[in-house]
Amino acid sequence: MKRLLTFMAAVLMAAAVNAAPIDTYEFKNEEHRERGQSLAAELRCPQCQNQNLHDSNSPIAMDMRLQVYEMVGEGKSNEEIIGYFTARYGDFVRYRPAFDSRTVVLWLGPIVFLFMGAIGGFLFIRRQRGQISDSIEVTAADKAKLEQLLKDQQQ
Repeated sequence: MKRLLTFMAAVLMAAAVNAAPIDTYEFKNEEHRERGQSLAAELRCPQCQNQNLHDSNSPIAMDMRLQVYEMVGEGKSNEEIIGYFTARYGDFVRYRPAFDSRTVVLWLGPIVFLFMGAIGGFLFIRRQRGQISDSIEVTAADKAKLEQLLKDQQQ
C-alpha cells in the first residue's frame, strides 16, 4: 500500500511539472547578450499585450526575440531594431513610445487629469467648508436653551 501511494505521488508530481522552452541563442560577446536582453525586455509581445518579449512564451514573442537576437548579432543599432518592430507592429510594441504628435495625449494625459482632479478636489473642499460655516448660526435663544440643558444634566 505504501509503495502504491509513493508511486501515485510520483506520477502526480511528474504530471505537474511544466517545462518551458529555453532560448539558447548564443551571442558573439557579453555586450551583444546584454543589448539583446534589454531590447527584448523593452519590446511588448503583440499577443500577450502586457508582457515583454523576454517574459512571454507565445510563439510570436519567441520569433520576435529570435529576430532581435539576430539583428543584434548583425550589428544593427538599438534604434534600427526598435524602428523595425515599430514599423511592423506599430507603436503598441514599445513599452515607452516616442514623444511625438501621435503620442502627446499618452504622455501628457495623466498630468492633465491629475491637475484637473486636484483643481476639482480643491473646489469641492472649498465649497464644503463654505456651506458648513454658512449653515451653523447659533442664536441667543439657542444658547439659553443649551445652558439650561447643561444645568439640568449636571443636577
